[in-house]
Amino acid sequence: MPDVYTYDNLPNTLKVQIVHIWKDAIGNESDYYSHYSYSENVIQSYKFIVDILCREYGLFALPTAEKYNNRMYLKELYSYLLQVEEIETQLDIVELSFRCIDKITRKCDYLGRNNASKLADNAINELNTRFKEQGIGYQYLDGEIVRVDSELIHIEAVKPALRLLNERSYKGAQQEFLSAYDHYRHGKNKESLNDCLKSFESTMKAICDKRKWEYDQNATAKLLIQICFDKELIPQFWQQKFSSLRSLLESSIPTGRNKLSGHGQGSTPTEVPDHIVAYMLHMTASTLVFLTTAEKNLT
Repeated sequence: MPDVYTYDNLPNTLKVQIVHIWKDAIGNESDYYSHYSYSENVIQSYKFIVDILCREYGLFALPTAEKYNNRMYLKELYSYLLQVEEIETQLDIVELSFRCIDKITRKCDYLGRNNASKLADNAINELNTRFKEQGIGYQYLDGEIVRVDSELIHIEAVKPALRLLNERSYKGAQQEFLSAYDHYRHGKNKESLNDCLKSFESTMKAICDKRKWEYDQNATAKLLIQICFDKELIPQFWQQKFSSLRSLLESSIPTGRNKLSGHGQGSTPTEVPDHIVAYMLHMTASTLVFLTTAEKNLT
């Protein structure tokens, strides 16, 4: 597939494919009537998703709910997905439903499946494959729908960064990195840049905590970078060979954030273009991979 994506709408065929994945992973309400506990699990899962959407959108029921009859939550949900036109609402539905698959259906007692966790993984993998097949620039990763601008960078930087940050010690940095992508998806570019810097600083602080290196809790990125160099997170001979490495780390993420979103914008609003934010996100991802990998290899 070409590395070119669209972001404005989910095609109807993709929506239908998503509904088929729901039925496989969460269950089809009509398939489990003979087994009350499983049927109840399926109904409650779809009800949980619909209730959260209704609360977020200020509704008592989704517009597609059948009146005067017992509500069929799966039908209500997929009818709404097929009908709604706003991309953000479409992505909210997909993100919430696959978070349910990711967190709830993995339990063996959900539908009595011994391979429940594998089936959940298969459902998530199929969703991401369908996104790619349709040329839609989104992926489900660690509970979030994230925007994909370049498949190569996504594979080589973003996914490894999230995998490396999945350690308990990096949880704060991971949350900030995912938040940066979430802001980017919703067009909040300044907030995205701010979270890029927070994730960068949190990663260095987490490394200092793991290695018991002292630092001021209010230390800036520049001071944290200095500590990492002083403690030879990057070996001395590499520091000498790559004399520009320090200036690259000091000036890339912090400077971009400070120039574009870190200070008062004055009387003229500052607009941050999408391509600048995408570049900063990718730079942050590759930097986090570099730092966390260096820490793992530190003797």
